[in-house]
Amino acid sequence: MILIPGFASSGETWDSTVARYKDRYECHVLTLAGFAGEPRIEAPFLETVRKDLAVYIRKNKMDKPVIVGHSLGGFMALWLAEQEPDLVGPLVIVHSLPFLAAIMQPGATVESVKPMAENMRKVFSGPPTEETEKQTQASIKSMVTKPEDYEMILGWGKKSDRIAEGNAMYDMMTTDLRDDLDKITSRTIVIGTWIGFKQYGVTRDQVEKNFRDQYAKLKNYQLVLSDKARHFVMLDDPEGFFAATDAFLLHGK
Repeated sequence: MILIPGFASSGETWDSTVARYKDRYECHVLTLAGFAGEPRIEAPFLETVRKDLAVYIRKNKMDKPVIVGHSLGGFMALWLAEQEPDLVGPLVIVHSLPFLAAIMQPGATVESVKPMAENMRKVFSGPPTEETEKQTQASIKSMVTKPEDYEMILGWGKKSDRIAEGNAMYDMMTTDLRDDLDKITSRTIVIGTWIGFKQYGVTRDQVEKNFRDQYAKLKNYQLVLSDKARHFVMLDDPEGFFAATDAFLLHGK
């Protein structure tokens, strides 16, 4: 099992998941370059990570490992499975979509969002300001419930390389995986959530429709929406998260 954390996150994201499955799977926990104190690599960031993941799987002679990814990590799992369908096993995608920009702009294309993505790269890559610090804090507070988890995630972000963050955000905004989802042959579970969007007046039905629209070309998947968790589903709703992953991984449902 390979576990990939999300944007500016540490592999510690998966501590409880590893504890759950370590007796059944050999767990390989990643922290991506530039995040949570790791040194960054040069752009293109995500494409390099994807290619290195494929090399890592082959080098370690893994036989169709389970790929578990949260947020950006889920995006990486989808991209790897599109490009290397024979290399990976079941996919556990946690609150992640194949085209980030379409959350904000349903009709977005890679070309149409490049100016906005470039601006976001500059904001993330530049020196922190009082305004960006407040935005970061507000963003994290919307993603997780418990104060101790908020402090942990905030700490990872403070240790992350800002240029790496900018490059990762640009790559996420300008890479659209939707049309190639039909290349994925792996059995997949997508675990999403909608609670964090309630403050913006977004309903559960709207969130579910967004997920189903974006995953329309993925052939063999199931969607589970948590009614308790925010973005960090495994931290906010461990019971619901493990009920879904146990059924998927251990019982094939």
